[in-house]
Amino acid sequence: MKLNESLSFRNVKGRPARSLALIILTALMTAAVIAGSVSVTSLKTGLNALEARLGADIMVVPASAASKKNFENIVLQGSMGYFYMDRSYYDKVAEREGIEKISAQLFLASASSGCCSVPLQIIGYDPETDFTVSPWIRKSAGREPGLLDVVVGNDLSVFVGDTITFYNVECSVIAKLDKTGTDLDTAVYANTETVKKLIAASIELGMNDFTDIDPDRSVSCILIKVADGYTVDEVLNDLNLHVRRTKSFRTKDMISGVSDSLAGVSGIIGVLMCAVWALGLIIMFIAFTISVNERKKEFAVLRVTGASRKKISHTVTAEALIITLAGGIAGIAVGLLTILPWSGIIEESLGLPFLLPDAPLIAALCAGAVLVSALSGAAASAYSAHRISGADAGLILRGDN
Repeated sequence: MKLNESLSFRNVKGRPARSLALIILTALMTAAVIAGSVSVTSLKTGLNALEARLGADIMVVPASAASKKNFENIVLQGSMGYFYMDRSYYDKVAEREGIEKISAQLFLASASSGCCSVPLQIIGYDPETDFTVSPWIRKSAGREPGLLDVVVGNDLSVFVGDTITFYNVECSVIAKLDKTGTDLDTAVYANTETVKKLIAASIELGMNDFTDIDPDRSVSCILIKVADGYTVDEVLNDLNLHVRRTKSFRTKDMISGVSDSLAGVSGIIGVLMCAVWALGLIIMFIAFTISVNERKKEFAVLRVTGASRKKISHTVTAEALIITLAGGIAGIAVGLLTILPWSGIIEESLGLPFLLPDAPLIAALCAGAVLVSALSGAAASAYSAHRISGADAGLILRGDN
């Protein structure tokens, strides 16, 4: 064992150029795997968080809003924007059959100058009827927000106990929500009474163009949970047929667009990972084959001096493990530095929910990538090790092979 370890380390150190080239190759392969794995996992984690935060079976919006290009970004991702309908539509929807829970939300996009600390999306909800965001807010704040209390998204640079100003109205921050990997991380949540007050303040300042809107008689969207014994399609079709000037959507259908985009991006990442890995394995196999062929006489001398075929085979495999482990660890560092500091930029460029997994899962992905690198290196060297260990030492030393 000592001979094996000594020869393996000495051979790796004695050929620094070859060893460094293989370490760099392994590092690139591992970096591609860990960066791709973390990216795909982050996209799936972001989608799961978005589905959990949405929490409704059906969403009802004004018919005019359904034609807006950024409609899904506003209701799903929290992008800035707003639309309104009279609260009478809420009453009409509530009268239909098959509805177990119903709640309304009220949107307001803060102005970018002159009135507010920062431009962002404000989402008002009714704590008495809400079944979507209330669980998240209670988890973070321990209570429901009162008048002029707000709960902020995870990416906003404000903290519990701070104040944030909208339209000259100061609001108290009582909690920060868990990260979702969407624009909801820069949104602000408040009860509808607070949002009505902010809308009224914006109208008084002339900062918005909806002066004909009565905050007390307006809602932006209606969220519905379908009752047992009814299907989502039954309730959806009934609403679209009987509640005119509105449009009802299955929330899963809205998310399916995000899910399809996620699948497409994940597929591209997977193909690139496989291509890099396949090319790396081919190059590694060729490199080990050439290296072993160049050292045939060295191994023949070892055989003549008493080293067994198994010992020589283990020596070559051990060299591969040393190189691939070193390259794997370096690749983990490169891969994580490629993803972790730039997650916000990646999320923005993809336009998809992107939520980094927790530390234990990242650690597990890293361990898996290093293990795969080591096993791949061992596999690449196995064939060459088998060939050289079975060659006739006498023929090699006489120069006949």
